Amino acid sequence: MEILRCENLTKTYGKGTSQIHALDHVSLSIERGSFTALVGASGSGKSTLLHMLGGVDRPTEGSIYIEDTDISSLSLEQLAIFRRRKVGLVYQFYNLIPSLNVRKNILLPVLLDGEKPDEDRFDKLVSTLGLSDRLSHYPRELSGGQQQRAAIARSLIYRPAILLADEPTGNLDRKNSDETLELLKLSNKQYQQTILLITHDEKTALKADRIITLEDGKICSDEVTGQ
Repeated sequence: MEILRCENLTKTYGKGTSQIHALDHVSLSIERGSFTALVGASGSGKSTLLHMLGGVDRPTEGSIYIEDTDISSLSLEQLAIFRRRKVGLVYQFYNLIPSLNVRKNILLPVLLDGEKPDEDRFDKLVSTLGLSDRLSHYPRELSGGQQQRAAIARSLIYRPAILLADEPTGNLDRKNSDETLELLKLSNKQYQQTILLITHDEKTALKADRIITLEDGKICSDEVTGQ
């Protein structure tokens, strides 16, 4: 079942002869429960595409549907709420709130909505991610790998429709990179979490079930890996 679809997605910067096409009429579909890697050289448009799909930036042209909601038609306020509830975002530099402990950082999307946390899900999530004994710690007291685990937990706490991970291992050593990828793979298999991972690393991309390659703002290959 399709969970995300974009049609003729285009993003341009500048005008006239100086105009740059960061994305050039990209169309793709992501199935629920899939693990897809998006690869490409620097400047290929992969981060631009992820920002469009996550509602962080607006396309110049085209439509983006997540669970049949056209997010490109939402107001800024509607989009912020939708993104918080339906899109999990994991970045290279964690983006944890320094003044909040690990528990509050993980629960932040729920707390911002004034909702009561699902404590059972929270307990299972932090246990799976190995953070049960770090909940009262602050980000500065954690290793890079632990901070990324907290960021992953925060992205999963709301059971998002899709998790978008932008070079999540880019700031980690090989051991923590491998652990982070295994945790993403685990969330995909155990929670049937749909994941779209951006990476420039071929070994990382091969962890996915499908690899989409971008070049000059266009999809140049789309293949199933057989994982």
